[in-house]
Amino acid sequence: MFAGLTGWHLLIILAVILLLFGAPKLPGLAKSIGQSMRIFKGEVNEMKKDGKAEDQGSDTVENTVVPPTTPAAASPQTTSPQTPSSESPTKQ
Repeated sequence: MFAGLTGWHLLIILAVILLLFGAPKLPGLAKSIGQSMRIFKGEVNEMKKDGKAEDQGSDTVENTVVPPTTPAAASPQTTSPQTPSSESPTKQ
């Protein structure tokens, strides 16, 4: 792809970049490109790890042991069951 580029070609490309962006903006430009490349590399590595984890079948949600909970500990009920009573006034 870049087999035909020599040192002179790279010098000309750098000179054009210097003319387009100016000397004061080049350090900021280089810093932002470096940060973008670092983020991209991290995302690619994370995707590779996720792909390996799926291939091995090690899903952390399915392999996690959850201790059973008792109904009283999970949600205590403070209301009494409602049953119809014969003492309630109803019009007939």
